[in-house]
Amino acid sequence: MSTQKIASVGNSQNGNDRPSNAPETVNPRKNAVVRILKQGAIGWVLLALCVVAYIATPYFLTVDNMIIVARQTALVGIVAVGMTFVILTAGIDLSVGAVVGLTAVSVSYCLANGFGIGTALAAGVAVGLLVGALNGVGVNLAKVPPFIMTLGMMTIARGLALTMSNGKPIGVGAEAEIFSWIGAGDVLGIPVPVLIFAVVAGAAAFVLRYTSFGRAVYAVGDNREAARLSGIRVKRTLFIVYVIAGLLAALTGIIYVSRLTVGEPTAGMSLELDAIAIVVIGGTSLFGGQGKISGTIIGAAIVTVLSNLLDLLAVSSFTQQIIKGVIVIAAVILERVQNRHAND
Repeated sequence: MSTQKIASVGNSQNGNDRPSNAPETVNPRKNAVVRILKQGAIGWVLLALCVVAYIATPYFLTVDNMIIVARQTALVGIVAVGMTFVILTAGIDLSVGAVVGLTAVSVSYCLANGFGIGTALAAGVAVGLLVGALNGVGVNLAKVPPFIMTLGMMTIARGLALTMSNGKPIGVGAEAEIFSWIGAGDVLGIPVPVLIFAVVAGAAAFVLRYTSFGRAVYAVGDNREAARLSGIRVKRTLFIVYVIAGLLAALTGIIYVSRLTVGEPTAGMSLELDAIAIVVIGGTSLFGGQGKISGTIIGAAIVTVLSNLLDLLAVSSFTQQIIKGVIVIAAVILERVQNRHAND
């Protein structure tokens, strides 16, 4: 009698008809509940944070404060959407904050010198496209590591912004009242930046889920060599994601200068760190190939609500930076632990 038959007979004698090498029976309903809880964990974090904020200060749920939170979420969220594309390919873009500043200065410079709103907007978009394209070329053709390439572009863009403005804010001039609608206006009570963020996030989610380019982004981040062998144009994909990141950073810069009606060369300072924190907190893997725009949206809300709560509690900006850093590190560690368990 074979060993397998002996094992089967032994199991039957013990009153267990299941072969010894068969997987244990699990409750599919229980598995579904666990999966839903895991997928919605970040949403529960946001809800818990809102409850804490409501208990900690009576000013959190006021209408004015909710509008502030929504506007801030939109500003950082748009940049974070672009960062999501880059990180999904296992890259990084440290230049987005400086692009916001350079765009703000470029737009305000055009308006202050009478070039008109159309020209100013075109100049802002051109800044984002140019920086994004240079990042894409540097990473693809020159083979410069994304961290180094975008760090260099961050320094260049910030230097250009300071040079153009002589280190001083530039007012938008006579076009201020009309131009300010983009950043400070509303439609049926909904702030315009929030509507722009909704369109950007919706379009990004559609692209990543339903288009061949979106599938290419995930494939490149998961295994670049395998993606190349399967016929995916890896270099083109990487180039486009950096252009997207630059373009969305420029859009944020336009909203920023429109809201304040002044272009500050230091606008967007450290925004790249906030964007990275948002993407990581939202569940996108820093190692590429895993993540969703929905997670980025919730991550943006978490970071904004946390910052708003700390502001309402009069916590210093220096301490807030420490807290954000700890959160990013904790999110990365949690991701590594989850991946380790998933592979076991």
